[in-house]
Amino acid sequence: MHVLGGDAMPVKKKVQDTHNSAELKSLHLSMVSLASVMNRPRNDEMLIQAAGLKLDQALFRLLVMIERVGPIGVVDLADRLGRDYTTISRQVAKLASMELVTRRGNPEDRRTREATIAPKGKDMTDRLDAARERIGREIFASWSAQDVSELVRLMAKFAGALESREREP
Repeated sequence: MHVLGGDAMPVKKKVQDTHNSAELKSLHLSMVSLASVMNRPRNDEMLIQAAGLKLDQALFRLLVMIERVGPIGVVDLADRLGRDYTTISRQVAKLASMELVTRRGNPEDRRTREATIAPKGKDMTDRLDAARERIGREIFASWSAQDVSELVRLMAKFAGALESREREP
């Protein structure tokens, strides 16, 4: 039993609360590990190489993000990547000069421009996806199909919950 102090009513701490707390801590540690692995430049380089591409690593994540969530404005892109929008703007311009993305006016707000994947950029992200799939098959080789499906389902559910929480006022 835990007492908050003074004449406050005692609050019983449930065993489930302790269990959930330990699970949430473990989940957080797993997320930190995932973010750490995903943010290591050498892993991006290995994926780029496995896809047989010549692409500056700084542009790699940007290209993939535009393909996954585009059309997208520079400010939103910078926010999603945790980078300064002026840097992202220069990098999007570089991708456009390489004919990997196109820029267009936002139909709802003519003051902003959006980046969208170009056919040449889509070819690159398709090659990256194929390399990512080969690597994934190696990682999941000892997993059951049900475990992989459950992981995918739960990660999508978790990501959706995080995204919707972020959109709340």
